[in-house]
Amino acid sequence: MQEMQEASPSSSKKISAAAARAHTRRNRATTSNSSIKGRLNSISAMFVPIAMALTVGALGWVYQSLKPPPPKICGSPGGPPITSPRVQLRDGRHLAYKEMGVAKEEAKHKLVIIHGFDNSKDINLPIQQIFQELMEELSLYVLTFDRAGYGESDPYPSRSVKSEAYDIEELADKLQIGSKFYVMGISMGAYPAYSCLKYIPHRLAGVALVVPFVHYWWPCLPANLSRDGLQKLLPMDSRAFRVAYYAPWLFHWWMTQKWFPSLSLTAGNMAVFCPQDMEMIAEMSKSPNPHQEKVKQQGVHESLYRDILAGYSKWEFDPTDLINPFPNNDGSNFHIWQGYEDRVVPFQLQRFISGKLPWIRYHEVPEGGHLIVHYNGLGEAVLKSLLVGEDPLTLDHVKP
Repeated sequence: MQEMQEASPSSSKKISAAAARAHTRRNRATTSNSSIKGRLNSISAMFVPIAMALTVGALGWVYQSLKPPPPKICGSPGGPPITSPRVQLRDGRHLAYKEMGVAKEEAKHKLVIIHGFDNSKDINLPIQQIFQELMEELSLYVLTFDRAGYGESDPYPSRSVKSEAYDIEELADKLQIGSKFYVMGISMGAYPAYSCLKYIPHRLAGVALVVPFVHYWWPCLPANLSRDGLQKLLPMDSRAFRVAYYAPWLFHWWMTQKWFPSLSLTAGNMAVFCPQDMEMIAEMSKSPNPHQEKVKQQGVHESLYRDILAGYSKWEFDPTDLINPFPNNDGSNFHIWQGYEDRVVPFQLQRFISGKLPWIRYHEVPEGGHLIVHYNGLGEAVLKSLLVGEDPLTLDHVKP
């Protein structure tokens, strides 16, 4: 009985020194690991909110960079004042306009002039200097207007190539200028003129495009011609147009970022103008346009940036698919005027478009740049060829 008691499990068990040391090390390791994990958890708990705050801040910065500022709408509290006559369109927007020349009730010809990039209804054209003579000679009424977002016309976030044509048609109807009128689109103002040829051809008596806008991604343009055309531009302009076409959601950021030059015409890079244009700029600077400060008064994005975005959007039609709206005219009443030395729009692309549409009358000014519409004699030549079919036998008289 005593021997069984001595062999029972409850009896004392000897532990070796080595086992004791191992047990101690395990306890210490466990304690150490727990301590490290605790410290890591504490650090994680501290840095996770910081990381989240930085991420949210970065996303907020990106969002603010991509999002354009709200416009300063004319006539709204804190917005610019309304100083020009305006009409209200069906969708509630307003278009500001300016009338010149013979009264529309008496005029034989009615002309709508579509201004270009960074301009307005108050565009300073040589026709204003010779207007008194042209009034009697051509019996001409001229209507200019601020395109959406420019000057005193309300911004239009849904602005498109198509909407420009219907804005023009509704403006003409509101002012009762008649069932037919002529259209002249200058530079960026050419894409609304192309739009008129597509969507309201029945309202047109004739069209003149002066140094017209070209969409480098029109399907009709051969890839090599588009590529060469883009390469002829200043690199900053080529990049800006690519961003507008491929990543329109990024365009506002691109135009406002400071790391890379964005666009020559907004950056004041005069390399975009040929010597003849520079002469014209020097001449025009002697009598600056007093209304120029109103062009972007509702916001640079609403005027300039949306203009480029609309022009370089994906069009619903190709210019070479247009049908001649003047089939009964003895001579074509669709004219393109282009400067051979133009550094903004390469003449090669205008030649291609004109070659695809045989009903276009193409005029090329040998020493002309992008500002040929301001050259002495050019405005008169454009008007007479459009309105009365006078064919300029020579353009030698057209000089800066």
